[in-house]
Amino acid sequence: MHLRRTRRGLVGLLAVTLAAAGCGSGGSGPGNVKIGFVASLSGTYQAAGEDMRDGFQLYLDTHAGKFGGRKVDLVVADEGDGPATALPAATRLIKQERVAALAGIVASGSYQAISALTIENKVPLVGANGRPPVKDTSWLWHTSFVSDEPGAAVAPYIKEKAGGPVWAIGPDYQGGHDQLRGFTDTFTRVGGKLANPGGKTTWTPFPTTSNFLPYFTQIKNSGAKAVYAFYAGKSAIDFVTQYAQSDIKDLPLYGAFLTEGVLGAQGASAEGTWNVANYSPDLDNPANRAFVSAWSERHDRAPTTQAMASYDAAAVLDKAIGKIQDEVTPEKVNRAIGELGQIDSPRGAWQFSAATHSPIQHWYLREVRRDGARPANRVVQDLAVIGT
Repeated sequence: MHLRRTRRGLVGLLAVTLAAAGCGSGGSGPGNVKIGFVASLSGTYQAAGEDMRDGFQLYLDTHAGKFGGRKVDLVVADEGDGPATALPAATRLIKQERVAALAGIVASGSYQAISALTIENKVPLVGANGRPPVKDTSWLWHTSFVSDEPGAAVAPYIKEKAGGPVWAIGPDYQGGHDQLRGFTDTFTRVGGKLANPGGKTTWTPFPTTSNFLPYFTQIKNSGAKAVYAFYAGKSAIDFVTQYAQSDIKDLPLYGAFLTEGVLGAQGASAEGTWNVANYSPDLDNPANRAFVSAWSERHDRAPTTQAMASYDAAAVLDKAIGKIQDEVTPEKVNRAIGELGQIDSPRGAWQFSAATHSPIQHWYLREVRRDGARPANRVVQDLAVIGT
């Protein structure tokens, strides 16, 4: 598939806030709606943030720049590396820009801070990346996944295939804890045994760990039959490339999103890596074919689950705002989202769980295989439907 480069003007377009009459009270007039979008456009997770931003913008570009027939004034803010930069960015969108809804957010720490802000101010938040478990979902919606779900989806498969103990490893921060907990809790519950000392996950300092070779030595000496890991961004690049050059390179490597959005940097080192995801560009359904085609006209990289989930976040807002007959307010948007049924998505059809406000969706096992001149994530099989 030929991919053209992203338009140079996209960042500038997204950064512009257009004048929006009637937004001073936190609502939008009958002819427009102001939406805020927060994502990491700098720092460790910049690549994921850019995919999220571009997925949201793609939906707008292919729907005449409108949600529910109303012109969208999109205000984008940089999340950076966590709450210290994310919270002020979101506060500006809510307090000063008076957006009708907020979407995006890459990191779990950022999500915890911003979700508390949106609940306090009664503004709906449509998250579009991994989300930690939350108690109050009254103003929170999610188009991606709860962070413990990927590991829970793939754990029974790994238990069946590994034929022995598995080493679990991940970064020492909230998102890593959530991701690995989903795997280890389910893996041990179905009878699996961890090869780690004391049967406990090995945590690597975040974001300072770039040399994983000492950990690979521990794994080699443990008798592990496979490895399960969660890393993203630069950490995923370092982990996978070093793994392929290490003494344990022949051990099966499984992960959650371990090769997502970073295959260009990982290259041949990633081939043979197994990973679990809620999306893959090679899924064969009409919505995905249209999504991949539209994405490929604008970008020289494959669409990721972050891009897809942000595209779906825009779809959710489009459908919800389309239900509102008069002035668009945060309360009306929130109520309308709750009335939505099934969403036709590139990942396959899904709907919000009444309990968690996150998707009830399929999870897929993928393997990195060469696709022409470069490696690609290819679906091997369905794993499970998760969401209650």
